[in-house]
Amino acid sequence: MKALVILANGFEEVEALAPIDILRRAKVDVTVAALENNPQRTATGSHGVEIGCDSFFSDSKNENFDAVILPGGLRGAENLASSAEVSAYLKKMNSEKKFICAICASPALVLHPLGILDGKKAVCYPGMEVEGSSTKFLEDRVLRDGNIITARGAGCAMEFGLEIVKALFSSDGEKIAKDLHKKLVC
Repeated sequence: MKALVILANGFEEVEALAPIDILRRAKVDVTVAALENNPQRTATGSHGVEIGCDSFFSDSKNENFDAVILPGGLRGAENLASSAEVSAYLKKMNSEKKFICAICASPALVLHPLGILDGKKAVCYPGMEVEGSSTKFLEDRVLRDGNIITARGAGCAMEFGLEIVKALFSSDGEKIAKDLHKKLVC
């Protein structure tokens, strides 16, 4: 299994690092990609934490991934949403029924405008729900609807990571997630 985590400057650190950690513990091949190209190959979170990335998104977008993960953080989600490259990539992943995983502001700001949530159930950061849309926004902490996994915010980041593990490993996913849940003392 391979997953791509796209970090745009302003991302919420917990929403990125918890799923990365959980997925790597589950032996998922995780690539952390900085959206913005810079000489240091880093992304800076909403609380000033600078994270070293494995690659730039522009270099990784043509690889074959089973899932893409979009952390929230208002500014990070806005930066993801403003990228035409990210938009095209997400539409491609969705057409291939690959897993698209978004947390906090990203479901509402990144996925919804692309139509990826049309007719789906989803969750996002409280107050960011898009009224009058065909998306049914609920209040679950983490929610999977088909190939879309969404979560409400930083406090749900561990559950979000575990739900991605369940989805990626299908038949064994529940067991792997339960074992991780126990080891992590969730």
